[in-house]
Amino acid sequence: MRASLLALPLLLACAGPALADACDALAARMIRATGASVAGRQGSLAVFRAADADRMSLECRKPARLVLGSHEREPDRRFFTLVGLAAEGLAGAPRDEATVLALRLHQDSLLAGAPQEGSVGRASLRCETGPRGDGLGQNLTVCVLRPREPAILRSRAGLSPAASAG
Repeated sequence: MRASLLALPLLLACAGPALADACDALAARMIRATGASVAGRQGSLAVFRAADADRMSLECRKPARLVLGSHEREPDRRFFTLVGLAAEGLAGAPRDEATVLALRLHQDSLLAGAPQEGSVGRASLRCETGPRGDGLGQNLTVCVLRPREPAILRSRAGLSPAASAG
């Protein structure tokens, strides 16, 4: 028992660089996929500069999550193209299908006045229009991308394959 307690700090010290390397690799993949540049990085959070979004941040912890935001209630189509590129980079989803899904979810969110969710390929997407009362309050349009778990893992966990991420 004492030996395992003494080994814990060593284990944690070794895990830190591995997690940082994994986050660096994921951030590099997002840069290649979207053309964005890294504006800053702290721990498992990477923030990007992207010409077509006012906010683009990546949470590297599993499951990874990419947040894209626009100050516009009805952003230019390039914002949704960026969402499609990000879905391809993050989860290998078909870029064009992810772009169309993001546009549809955004329009549905405008009509319903509530967040809308959907999935394409291995990507889960949630888009909503504001105003918001949280840390993303300046953004009137927010889309959140996550990789979807394979159906086999969902069924082993007792979840419906049709259920969406939230």
